[in-house]
Amino acid sequence: MATTLAALRPGAPAPTDKVLVDYEVRDGLAIITLNDPPANTYTYEMLRQLDAAILDARMAEEAHVIILRGHGEKFFSAGANISMLNSVTPRFKYYFCLHANETLNRLEHTPKLTIAALNGHTVGGGLEIAMACDIRVAARNAGKIGLPEVNLGVLPGTGGTQRLCRLIGKSRSIEVMVTGETFSFEKAEEMGLVNKVFDRDGFWDSVVLYAKQFCPPNKASKAVGAIKRSVQSGLEVPFESALAIERELQQQLFQSEDAKEGIAAYVEKRMPSFKAR
Repeated sequence: MATTLAALRPGAPAPTDKVLVDYEVRDGLAIITLNDPPANTYTYEMLRQLDAAILDARMAEEAHVIILRGHGEKFFSAGANISMLNSVTPRFKYYFCLHANETLNRLEHTPKLTIAALNGHTVGGGLEIAMACDIRVAARNAGKIGLPEVNLGVLPGTGGTQRLCRLIGKSRSIEVMVTGETFSFEKAEEMGLVNKVFDRDGFWDSVVLYAKQFCPPNKASKAVGAIKRSVQSGLEVPFESALAIERELQQQLFQSEDAKEGIAAYVEKRMPSFKAR
């Protein structure tokens, strides 16, 4: 069977049984870790595992927020594995990029808040993964960030040209990509590419504390997810259609127990206790 599959995938690297993406749910947080040291570069096999982890997190009733991070302290991800790209056919590279687009779109469209915890260098495809998340938080002085693909004679081909301009504007994003500049997380925060920079010491604890504010009982996670979906989907359609998306999501929320709890708590002048129902 393996020979037959290989024949159907000419130019494809050999499949692996190695775990390249770790997944766990802890205290309402689905934690996805890119785990291929030293640089957590991704291959087709890693993306397949990332895709599966995203689906698991989407379907997990007990998971309210999704966090992506890189294994270790030096890299979130350095992007696509260049050795892998050098060994495959142009046709395989095309389908590799297509699958990466589909995986990151799935992450972007999942109605749960997603946070990229940038624990180290976040460049090339690593930044493209992070940009598919709703919020990016980074460790101070922990690494560089940027899209240097132009230095390889190619463009950021996993959504980078499209997501960067939606985050920081057309002119600035073109400049970042054509210069191939990499820069600090602090500069990325000034540009609006990174939302928050936490101290490197205790970074993960800060990320968890930040993420938990969006989980029950603190927040109505259904409302958080609906806000995310309304923005992500609404930005890509005409304004009237976006308003229709917003109305439909609001109607769903009005029928939830959490909306009843939130309104009742406001009237009764007390703190609400949400249950993700």
